[in-house]
Amino acid sequence: MNTEAVSARVKSILVQPWGFWWLQMRRLVRIELRRNLFSRKAAWIYFLAFIPTAVILIHVLHDTHPASGLSLDTNVLAGIVQFYYIRLGVFFGCLGIFSRLVRGEMIERSLHFYLLSPVRREILLLAKFAAGSISALLLFGSAVIAAFAFLYAAYGTAGLDYVFHGPGLGQLGAYLLIVTLGCLGYGAVFLLLSMMFRNPMPAAMLVMGWEAINPVLPSLLQKISVASYLRHLMPITVPGEGVFALLTVETEPVAGWVACLGLLTLIVIVLAYSCFRIRRLEIRYTTE
Repeated sequence: MNTEAVSARVKSILVQPWGFWWLQMRRLVRIELRRNLFSRKAAWIYFLAFIPTAVILIHVLHDTHPASGLSLDTNVLAGIVQFYYIRLGVFFGCLGIFSRLVRGEMIERSLHFYLLSPVRREILLLAKFAAGSISALLLFGSAVIAAFAFLYAAYGTAGLDYVFHGPGLGQLGAYLLIVTLGCLGYGAVFLLLSMMFRNPMPAAMLVMGWEAINPVLPSLLQKISVASYLRHLMPITVPGEGVFALLTVETEPVAGWVACLGLLTLIVIVLAYSCFRIRRLEIRYTTE
């Protein structure tokens, strides 16, 4: 009897219109990408992503770059990723992108058009998450690549040797992996918060505070955090000074694949609960 129930369940999964759902998701993603990347409201997110790149470009154009300074600038780039992108840039960029996907459309009174269309709400939610993730990755990933290229191109032969015959490409890959997982992790959290609260900003500030104090929490609580996984993936750890010292508290080292798997598991759990929430989402424009 148990085997028959499992067989029936498998058949019910296989007969679902997966191709049609995939087509709907692709079209929804294209619509959301245009809104995320080519809107005047996204200008400040471009600023968040590329301001470190602009600073590095100014540094490259106005300062001299002896080979002895390569190690210092490498640490500077690691510090930008560790303290700015993980803690501020990606955090607030994802807050701006993902909080608009549901709550923003409720404020603009346009979300009901999606909800009245013949699209499963889970497909709508996952399409919005995919579009927001792609938008964030394009912006912050491009900014990191540009900053990396500007920095090491300034050192000429020494910079090229460090990148192609040293640890440079490995460090760039680690930075891109960190930015990617950060966008996915914070995106999933803020997408959920935008459905749970009329104003997700106070909740986002609580999340930011939680991320800040997370290194000093018990190991079990550290697992409910995005930044706690990302810091184990840093190829170079820059010691913090002053208030930033709290963000670099020594914790038990974790293998990179374990950190990636743990964060991906957290993302899946948050998205699964978000799919559950959107099935019960009700719009009351009189209270928005």
